[in-house]
Amino acid sequence: MIKSFTLLSIFLFLNLPSYGEESNNWNILFDGKNLNNFRGYKKDKPGNAWIVEDKVIKLKKEKGKTGGDLMTKEKYQFFELQLEWCLPKPGNSGIIFRVGETNGPAYKTGPEMQIFHKMNPGGKTDTGSCYALYPPKVASMNKIGEWNKVRLIIKPGNKVEHHMNGKLLCSYTMGSKDWQNRVNSSKFKNWELFGTVENGHICFQDHGNEVWFRSVRIKSLK
Repeated sequence: MIKSFTLLSIFLFLNLPSYGEESNNWNILFDGKNLNNFRGYKKDKPGNAWIVEDKVIKLKKEKGKTGGDLMTKEKYQFFELQLEWCLPKPGNSGIIFRVGETNGPAYKTGPEMQIFHKMNPGGKTDTGSCYALYPPKVASMNKIGEWNKVRLIIKPGNKVEHHMNGKLLCSYTMGSKDWQNRVNSSKFKNWELFGTVENGHICFQDHGNEVWFRSVRIKSLK
């Protein structure tokens, strides 16, 4: 009886879905093989500085390579996005969400979950913040060169949560009085479309530095 139970336990463990597999309504945005679910912001395809290497999306800042933000082909309103990111050396990037394609850059419409080489509680432009608006309440970033696991959640009612490495960093409600007060006190105050796109793309920002992503998946929420 004990032997049978042990074999069953091993079987069930080996058949659990891993972080990169599609299950329970998860859609795999990056399978470690190609960028078929992405294109460039306001482009038909990704810039050639975005490559797949060792099952990782890498932004390679090399002479003659064209980058630009890497953007999902699909649009999303309410969702949970899971991924891992790594800065191979100190740098700057971000996950910009609910992006509309306008005359300006992606960040003129979409708020940004910041990726940076610094993270301090209260740092409004540090890693994990909703850039320039909501700082992380705790610091949970791994060392430069190590991977960080992220959950970005937007629930019905526009309730947003930033999680990283198992910690809730910040939460807020887009369009709320508090949100609007913060926007009005920031550089975004004159950006008419900022934070107003209800159903938009997700962008990985090219901020001029190398950044890596892997295990990218998303699930729609209702």
